[in-house]
Amino acid sequence: MKRILTLLILTSLAFCGYAQRRGSLHIDQDSRVDRLMKRQRDVYAVSNTMNGYRVQIFMEIGNDAIAHAEAVKGAFTSAFPELPVYLTYEQPYYRLRVGDFRNRVEAEKYVRLIKPQFNLAFVTADVINPPKKLSPVDPDALLDDNEETGEDFTE
Repeated sequence: MKRILTLLILTSLAFCGYAQRRGSLHIDQDSRVDRLMKRQRDVYAVSNTMNGYRVQIFMEIGNDAIAHAEAVKGAFTSAFPELPVYLTYEQPYYRLRVGDFRNRVEAEKYVRLIKPQFNLAFVTADVINPPKKLSPVDPDALLDDNEETGEDFTE
């Protein structure tokens, strides 16, 4: 019985191995897909972050730190909706940092505006997201079919 079971298992494995070697795959796709994939690689080859400055408005440790951070974030967002807010955790502290400033002078200008309402605000060096106007690729141009071939693909 043991021999028959072993022989059956080995035979099924042999057939599975044989089935893996057969077959072929042919992909027929539009040339625009290749162009979009190349553009996507080019976009992600460019770094999406840079060194800069942010203004830290909150830092706390403890079990209630997240709840306090969310409350401060809500208050800040209602007072300064134009600035992005980032909640981070670097052991053991939760921090709220705001803005994406390229240089310290820009950050200091906002500290003067923020400090009356958030008295713990100070400028700190951080890795920031560059402003949207510095995007290396125009998103509308990604789907421009006529760019390279001059063909019109609309029906």
